[in-house]
Amino acid sequence: MSLVSSVYRRDTHEHGTSGAERTRQAASASWARFLWAYLRPFAGRFTLLAALLFGGIGLQLLAPQLVRAFIDATAVHAAQSQLLTLALLALGAAIINQVATAAATYVGQDVGWAATNLLREDLAGHLLGLDMRYHNAHTPGEFIERIDGDLSNLSTFFSILILKVVGSACLLLGTLVLVWLADWRVGVALTLFVGAAFATIVKMRSVAVPAGIQEREVSATFLGFLEERLAGVEDIRVNGGGAYTMDRFYVAMRQWFSQSVSAWTRRSSIWTVTTLLFALGMALTLGLSAYLYLVAHLITLGTVYLFFQYTVMLEGPIEQITQQLQEFQKAASSLIRVRKLMRLEPAIRDDGRSASPSPRTERGPGGEDSPFRAPAVRFDHVTFAYQSGEEPVLHDIDFTLPPGQILGLLGRTGSGKTTSSRLLCRLYDTTEGAIRLDGVDVRDLPLAALRRRIGVVTQDVQLFQATVRENLTFFDPRIADERILRVVDEMGLRAWLERLPLGLDTPLEAGGGGLSAGEAQLLAFIRVFLRDPGLVILDEPSSRLDPATERLIERGVDALLRGRTGIIIAHRLATVQRADWILTLGDGRILEFGSRAELARSADSRFATLLRVGLEEALA
Repeated sequence: MSLVSSVYRRDTHEHGTSGAERTRQAASASWARFLWAYLRPFAGRFTLLAALLFGGIGLQLLAPQLVRAFIDATAVHAAQSQLLTLALLALGAAIINQVATAAATYVGQDVGWAATNLLREDLAGHLLGLDMRYHNAHTPGEFIERIDGDLSNLSTFFSILILKVVGSACLLLGTLVLVWLADWRVGVALTLFVGAAFATIVKMRSVAVPAGIQEREVSATFLGFLEERLAGVEDIRVNGGGAYTMDRFYVAMRQWFSQSVSAWTRRSSIWTVTTLLFALGMALTLGLSAYLYLVAHLITLGTVYLFFQYTVMLEGPIEQITQQLQEFQKAASSLIRVRKLMRLEPAIRDDGRSASPSPRTERGPGGEDSPFRAPAVRFDHVTFAYQSGEEPVLHDIDFTLPPGQILGLLGRTGSGKTTSSRLLCRLYDTTEGAIRLDGVDVRDLPLAALRRRIGVVTQDVQLFQATVRENLTFFDPRIADERILRVVDEMGLRAWLERLPLGLDTPLEAGGGGLSAGEAQLLAFIRVFLRDPGLVILDEPSSRLDPATERLIERGVDALLRGRTGIIIAHRLATVQRADWILTLGDGRILEFGSRAELARSADSRFATLLRVGLEEALA
């Protein structure tokens, strides 16, 4: 798959359109322009497909003409050489047509999957770029349904639309033209039949679209339900929630099944009506041909065969178009939802305009020059609410952290500590006020540059089903093993790494299965070491570690914070002993801010009280 993706990405780059730019253009374009935006990078293959399609159509139309000539020649006792020539031409046309059809099928599927994968890449990137408000309001199952379910429908749509609908339409038109040339009366009959069939189909199209949309919505809801329950299977088991979960599972499945049956029934009604129309059209055409041959004596026996064969040939294009219109109903539903997603604008705008930060002088933990210096952090009267109109969770937060110094951030659960760190990383933007790094508003920095400057270690470490190396480097192949091993040694984890069967190539289970909570958090520390940011945020880094493991990483924490600006969100006294400044939050407001040493000496300070009664007990 990686090779295929690279080919598709190369094709796109050759046309000079980035994924984000293409997404914006396609979302605002008409339906035709939207589809063409994803077919255009494969214009060469599209041209080949067109040549195969039109070549095959020409051969299909030619074959009945050759058979008619053979029948009429036989009726007049033509020479055997002439009959043999006509027979060989008909046979050759049939064989070449089969080869062209097979090649067109292959190229059509190739174009369809290539275009869909390009769209899949853009949609996945767009969803990942949406702000946290959107992600918090939707389940991962819904994202899976959009990127996988909806786009799988579109892959069929892209390939079969070109191969069958366009090809069938051309075959249908060519057949009608040749029938008109042979006899205008039969041409009128067949044209009226085709017009009536398509008028009926077009009228019925609107019946299936709403049902298809609802079917995908119910599917997304079910997948979201399933993902949440599988993620919480351990809690469900130990708390006896299995019976209730299965009951809700049956309800969700029943809704999905019911909606799927309704959508399928509405789509199938198109095929049923078309079949009835075709039976009537066949009877009308054959009756008229028999009259022209037997009574009026206006056509030959070969022409009767020609009309019969062309009438049979009309069945294929009409059935193909009808069937693909059913697929189109599903694809149209998916396309509506995809375009709706692409029109969503992230609240976090990545339009930073500031220059790159100046380099720092000291060297990083791996020995390489660090790209960023330790910044000063300034919260300038920051107020923040998660939703417009809601009560703010942060009120007028105003403080300055000098460069290269460490802030201990204290407060009860829900006081706004973690929210402050999320604002620094621009997972959300402030409602009022500004956050500045070295005097530059974080909203004026490109998101990638901002997040390279900040390293975060949280309580809940996300590990992937990949190797140890890939988990440590976040899949960045540019980081050499030598650098990884130096950081592992500095963290005191060489013995642990050597116990793994394949070292850095050892695969980890999804979610970090097989690792203790302490080992997972140690891996998160190494990740930050390898990124070498100028600002480090530690969100209660030792809360999940036993005392022995906590002592193991103390020197690693000291090394990580050396020469960097640090913010430590803490509940333990030992964690904030290295802090230069203390900030205590309560209900989203600053209760106290000052030098740790001065606050510890002041008998009236909140921090001194916390030290006397015990930080963990006071903040519990």
